[in-house]
Amino acid sequence: MVRGDPAVTGERAERAARFDPDDDESLAEAAETVRRFASEAVAGDDNVVMLRGAAACAALVRGHGSYKAAAEAAGDGVQVSFIRKWARVHDLPESVRRHVARGHIAPTAAKHIARVAGDARFDLAWAVLDAGLTVREVRRAASAINDGTAPEAALRAEGVTPGTLNVDLPLDVYRRLRDRASLENRDPGDVIADSLDAARED
Repeated sequence: MVRGDPAVTGERAERAARFDPDDDESLAEAAETVRRFASEAVAGDDNVVMLRGAAACAALVRGHGSYKAAAEAAGDGVQVSFIRKWARVHDLPESVRRHVARGHIAPTAAKHIARVAGDARFDLAWAVLDAGLTVREVRRAASAINDGTAPEAALRAEGVTPGTLNVDLPLDVYRRLRDRASLENRDPGDVIADSLDAARED
């Protein structure tokens, strides 16, 4: 659980709670959390609070079987669209949610990232981190992807070069990388990509 990892959320991890969709008491707590989440001004920068609200929305959906039933369980005028939007944020890959919890990706951007499926979610998330993609740009790119545009083309339309990453390496590693790339007549990025693929296969 991302919210419960001290490496991500620090001392606030102790206050994180799991919601069990198969437990009535836990579902009741999730419903109360969603009601509070929907009624408060949650557009601020409290990423952990938003992730908790998203987790509660997802638990209600799983526990009650549909977005509509989850909204009814939450009560107090909670809309189906609200439940759907935040449950999808909770269903983002963990590696993306960790950056939301750390404050590197704004929850408002995460909502738009969650609108797309598959690897496009990673493409949008990493563009936020590596190219400074704004919430407005994420929204436009997500809409374009859902309209049938390839993720790479959607990002290029926003001025992003997908796959570009600036990294700092220890000097000795940097020397070896440059040396190997030169001797093999290759780009350093290709050498790094091959090394990552080999490590994954191992």
